[in-house]
Amino acid sequence: MFIQMRKTVVTEGNSEKVVERFSGEGIIEKQEGFIDLSVMVKKVRRGEEEVIVMIRWESEDHWKMWEKSDAHIAGHKARVGQPAPDYIVSSEGGLYDLVTVKTSNTIERIN
Repeated sequence: MFIQMRKTVVTEGNSEKVVERFSGEGIIEKQEGFIDLSVMVKKVRRGEEEVIVMIRWESEDHWKMWEKSDAHIAGHKARVGQPAPDYIVSSEGGLYDLVTVKTSNTIERIN
């Protein structure tokens, strides 16, 4: 399993704007290899909030197919030249291979 994560820090009271962007019906859930997308919000000090988006894929190859898909590229091209919303403080992402899963009854080592 392959996981894509993005952390976006926003000014206090604006996390819902990021949550809305990732919560509605979209095209990603129709992509081959897509498992699920989770959105988490953390209140942090200094008047900011963190939004974590975690997208799970069956494999890195499935994620790459999504990244190169016409639908994904078109979505990004539609925002080219538009300034980032002023409530976004920072944004960073990471890509991860899932190596261990622990549930209430088992521990499974992946690969």
